Amino acid sequence: MATTTLAQRKTQILSRREIEGLIAEGRQLVIVDDKVLKLDAWLPYHPGGDLAIRHMVGRDATDEVHRFHSAQTLHLTTRYQIGRIQGPWLNFVPPIQGGSFRAREELDKLSEAEYLESSSSEHDSASSSSSAAQSPVFEPADQPASSLRKRNATHIPPSSSPSSVSSIELEQPAPPTKMSVLDARTQEELDFDKAKYPSLDPETQHSIVRKYRQLHDRIEAEGLYRCNYWSGYGVECIRYFTAFALFILCLRSGWYITAAFPLGFLWQQLAFTVHDAAHMGVTHNYYVDSTLAMFVANYLGGLSACWWKHSHNVHHLVTNMPEHDPDIEYLPFFAITHRFFEDLKSSYHEFTMKYDALAKFMIRIQHYTYYPIMMVARFNLYRLGWTYILLGQGPKKGQAWWFRYFELVGQAFFWTWYGYFVVYKTIPGGWNRFAFVMISHAITSPLHVQITLSHFAMSTTDMGVTESFPQKMLRTTMDVDCPQWLDFFHGGLQFQAIHHLYPRIPRHNLRRTQKLVQEFCNEVDIPYALYGFVDGNKAVIGRMADVARQAAILAECQRTIVGDM
Repeated sequence: MATTTLAQRKTQILSRREIEGLIAEGRQLVIVDDKVLKLDAWLPYHPGGDLAIRHMVGRDATDEVHRFHSAQTLHLTTRYQIGRIQGPWLNFVPPIQGGSFRAREELDKLSEAEYLESSSSEHDSASSSSSAAQSPVFEPADQPASSLRKRNATHIPPSSSPSSVSSIELEQPAPPTKMSVLDARTQEELDFDKAKYPSLDPETQHSIVRKYRQLHDRIEAEGLYRCNYWSGYGVECIRYFTAFALFILCLRSGWYITAAFPLGFLWQQLAFTVHDAAHMGVTHNYYVDSTLAMFVANYLGGLSACWWKHSHNVHHLVTNMPEHDPDIEYLPFFAITHRFFEDLKSSYHEFTMKYDALAKFMIRIQHYTYYPIMMVARFNLYRLGWTYILLGQGPKKGQAWWFRYFELVGQAFFWTWYGYFVVYKTIPGGWNRFAFVMISHAITSPLHVQITLSHFAMSTTDMGVTESFPQKMLRTTMDVDCPQWLDFFHGGLQFQAIHHLYPRIPRHNLRRTQKLVQEFCNEVDIPYALYGFVDGNKAVIGRMADVARQAAILAECQRTIVGDM
C-alpha cells in the first residue's frame, strides 16, 4: 500500500499554482523531463554546489541537467520526484535571480482565470526591460569586422546618438540621471538582441529545443561522446612529459630563467585536462574524472579543481549574466557592460560589487590593462582556491565529502615541490627567484585570455524566461577559428560555444562536432559567432574600450548634474 501511495504521489499532476505555492514556502523545485523534483535534501550533497540548483528553481531544466549529468545520475533523480507537470511549462524567475512567488493563501483567493491572467502579466514584465527612452548619452564603439563571423556576430547595437558631451548638453538641457542613462542603454542592447535572434515566443523556442535535442541524438549516434585516449590524451601526455623534461633539464643546467618557460607551458596545457576531467569528458566516470581533475590541478598546478567546478557550473547556467556569472565579475579591474556601474549584488559572491573610486579609475583604462592583468591572473586563482578549500565552501556530505581533504594534501604537495624545493632550494638569489616565478606564471596568460575571449565581447542582456538554453548559450558565447595544428595551444577552449551546448563531449571531438552545430544554427537561424584569434581579441578590446568610454561619459554627466545643483 505504501509503495502504491508513493508511486501515485510521484505521478500526480501538479499545477503551476501548486508549484508556485511550494516555492514560496522555500521548496527547491526543478522540472526535468516533465517531472517535478524537490531538491531541498540534495542541496548540501550536490557535488556541483547548491547554486547550480538554485538557479534552476521554478524552471524546466531538462536540457541543462541532461547536458551535465550521466545517464546513471539522471536515473537517480526519480527519488526526488514529487509529481509531474502536464503540457508546456512557462519558466519562473528563480528566487536567487529576484523572482517573487505568492503564498498558497494568496493564490487560493484567485480564480483560475485570475491566476492565468496574473501569471501572464508577470511573464510579460519579466521578459521586458526598462521602457526608458533610448539613451542620448552612450553610443557603441566601432567593432572590428571579421571575415569569419557568421551573420554579424557583434553584439553592440548601433546608435545614432551624438558622441560628445557638449553636443549632448545642447540637445538636452537637463542632463539625464545615472539610472535613466543606464536603463536606456540596457533597453537599447535588449532591442538589438531581439532583432538579431529568433523570436522569444514559446512556439519558436520549443522548435529550437526540439532540434537541439535531435542534434544531441545525432552526436551520440556518431560516437562523439567517446574519447579516443591514444589519439587524444596519448599525444597530450607526450607533450606534457616533453615540457616537464625540458623544465628539469634547464633547472639542473642552471638556466633558471629559461626553466620558467617550459614549466609555464606545462601548467597551461595541464589546465585543459583539468577542464576536460571536471566536466567528466575523459572517462565519463564521476569518481575517476574528479580524482584526475583534482590531482592535476592541485598536486601539479596548485589550483583547486573543486573551486573551479563550483564556479564553472554556475557560469555554464547563467552565462554572461552580470549579477550571477562569476566568470565576468571582475570589479574593480574589468567591466564588460555598463550594468556594473550600478553597484550590482553578486549572487555567487554574496556581496555588492561596488562601482567605487578605484573601479571608476580602473574601468577607464581597462582596455590598456587587460593583457598585463591576464599575465598575473594565475595568482588570483590561487587565492580563490585557498578560500574555497580552507573555508570549507564545498559539499561536506555525500559522495564528494572527501574532496576537500584530497585537495588540502594536494596543496601541501604542490607548495612543497614548487615553492620549497624548486623556488627556494634550487634557484639562487632573490631576483632569480622573482623572475622565475613571474615568468612561469606569465607564460600561462594565453589560457586566461582564451577563457575571457569567448565571452567578454558577447551579449550580456537578459532575454527573459522564455529563451531556450541553446539560444542563450549561442548568444553569449563565441568560438575562435584556428588551424587544426594549433588546437593543442587552445586546448579545446576555442570551441566554447559548442562546449557550452554539450559540455561533456571530449575536447578532441569538438572540431568534428562544429560542423553539426553550424548546420543546427543555420536551420534554426541562430547566429553562430566565429572569430579568428586576432579578430576575437580585437572584439574583446573593442568592447572594453567601449565600456571605458561609457564610464567616462557617465562621469562627465554626473559632474554636470552636480554642477547644476
